[in-house]
Amino acid sequence: MADGIIKGFSLLSKEEKLKLVASFTDNPKKSEEIYKSFAIKDDVFAKRFDEFSENTISCFGLPYGIAPNFLINNKRYVVPMVTEESSVVAAAAKSAKFWAEHGGFKTKIISTVKTGHIHFIWEGNYEKFASIFSELKQRMIVCTNDITSNMQKRGGGILNIELINLTNELENYYQIKASFETIDSMGANFINSCLEEFADELKIFLSDNENFTGKEKECEVIMAILSNYTPDCIVETWVECKISEFEQLDIGMEPSKFAKKFETAVKIADVSPFRATTHNKGIFNGIDSVALATGNDFRALEAGGHAYASRTGKYRSLTKVEILEDKFKFTLKAPISIGTIGGLTQLHPLAKLSLEILGNPKAKELMTILASAGLANNFAAVKSLVTKGIQIGHMRMHLVNILNSFDATDKEKDNAKKYFKNRKINIDSVRSFLGRE
Repeated sequence: MADGIIKGFSLLSKEEKLKLVASFTDNPKKSEEIYKSFAIKDDVFAKRFDEFSENTISCFGLPYGIAPNFLINNKRYVVPMVTEESSVVAAAAKSAKFWAEHGGFKTKIISTVKTGHIHFIWEGNYEKFASIFSELKQRMIVCTNDITSNMQKRGGGILNIELINLTNELENYYQIKASFETIDSMGANFINSCLEEFADELKIFLSDNENFTGKEKECEVIMAILSNYTPDCIVETWVECKISEFEQLDIGMEPSKFAKKFETAVKIADVSPFRATTHNKGIFNGIDSVALATGNDFRALEAGGHAYASRTGKYRSLTKVEILEDKFKFTLKAPISIGTIGGLTQLHPLAKLSLEILGNPKAKELMTILASAGLANNFAAVKSLVTKGIQIGHMRMHLVNILNSFDATDKEKDNAKKYFKNRKINIDSVRSFLGRE
C-alpha cells in the first residue's frame, strides 16, 4: 500500500478484509465488533449473502416493515416494505386502510413488453439494409432458439426486432431494437443473452450478404444491452370515492375544499419539475420499499419511472386527479418492470417470505401491488402537504431517531413523546427539551 493502492483485496479472507477496512476507522477494534454484529449468523445464509456481491465483510440492515389492509382488485394483502425512511410504512398503512373502506385500489396492466438494443456504427445505405432486414430478423430469431425455448414454453420470448436509423442524431449510428415478453422474470439476463447473440449474427450477416460491398460489410458494435426505460411495461392504478367521504379523514377543512386543494397540488407537480421531482420521489417511497422486500431492482424501477415522467419533453407528475361532480379519482400510471422468479427473489430468504405473504403472485400481480403502494404513499404525502403540512407527521415518526441520536434514555423518550404530541419537532427543539448542549 506504499503507493496508496490496495492490491489483492479480493484475494484476502473475509476476516482479513474486515480487519483492513476497520483499520481506516477511528476505533478499529470497535469497528470490527460492529461489522461482525451485523453479519449473518446462520452459516448457510451467511455464505449465500457473501455471494450476492463482491468483497463482502458484513450486512447492512434496513427495517423490514408491514403495511396491512391493502385491498387491491378486491383481494386483501399485507404488504412488506423495506425502508429506512420514517413514516413511509405508516403512511402506506394509513392510506391503505382508508381506501380499503372505500373500494380499494383498482388496477389495469396496460402492457408488459421490455426492450433492448444493439447500438452500432455502420457506414452504409440505410434503404438497402431496410429492404432486406427481414432476412436478418429471421436469422436472429433462429440463432437464439436455444436461449428462448424455455421462455417460449412459458408464453414469452422475442416479440419483434426493428432497425432504427439514428444517423441524424449521431454520425453512422444505428440501433437494432428488440422487444421481449419475459413473463414472471425481470428478464435482464435473458434479454442481454439474446442481444449478444443478435450482435454476433449482425456482423456475420453484413459480412456474408452479397448486397453489401466495401465498408458496408463491417460494423462496429458499441454495445448490446437491455433498456431500463420500459414505456411498454405499464400498470395503471387508481382509487376513487365520493368527495363527501373525505369527512372521515382528519383534514381540518371541508371535503370539497380538500379535494380541490389536492387536485391543485397534483397539477402543480405536473407543471413544475421542481415539485414533480419530490412528488414522484414520494411515489417511489412505496414502490421501492416493496421492490426491496421482494428482491427486485429498485434502481431500474427508479430510472425507468423518471424517464417515463419526462416522456413529453418535460418532467411531470406520474399521478393525476379527476374531479367529476362529487366523484374524486386519483390515478398512477407508471412503468414497473419486475419479476417473481430469478435474481434474489428466491435466493434471499426474506424476499422469498415476502412473496409468500403476498400469496406468491405472478409478475403482473406484483406490478399492481408495487403501484398501489406507490399511490398510497403519494396520497398520504399530498394529503399532509395540503392540510397540516408534511413535518408534523414526518417528524413525529422521526422523533425516535432524533432521540436516539442524543442517546436518550427510555424515560426521556417517553417524556419527549408526551411533550411533543402537539408541538412541532426539530433537532434543536428536541435538544433543548433534553437539556443537551
